[in-house]
Amino acid sequence: MEVKPGYRGRAFTSDLSGQEFWLVVDKGFQPMGLVIGNCIYSMGAVRNWLVGIKGNFQGELKEYSELMYQARELALSRMQFEADQLGADGVIGADIKVEFMHNNEWMEVTAIGTAVRYVGAGPNLPPTGQGRVVIPTN
Repeated sequence: MEVKPGYRGRAFTSDLSGQEFWLVVDKGFQPMGLVIGNCIYSMGAVRNWLVGIKGNFQGELKEYSELMYQARELALSRMQFEADQLGADGVIGADIKVEFMHNNEWMEVTAIGTAVRYVGAGPNLPPTGQGRVVIPTN
């Protein structure tokens, strides 16, 4: 069987637990799929040199902070774009991972979550208002 580019099947994956999945459905939301946003930011040799000098003093390293904010926003925007392409209303269970590569000169930021769409209740949908969270005590 040959799969054509752009094919979108009905199956999906999610990082939600079974209880989280039930609570989402119970409240009238339909999980649409796993969405990911990613970017790799170069922090540049000049910035590394500047930060190296500033590292000898107290205070925030604003250059790194600004880069991390920019990279995070870009990854989140890309994740939200994927959710929009699925017709989702939002993203739940979002997780952000930051990894440094190439002798700490590059920063990879990955945002992962589950896209959901509100579908409400109806005769062909699961009942709502019955979900419970169970916390193990042992």
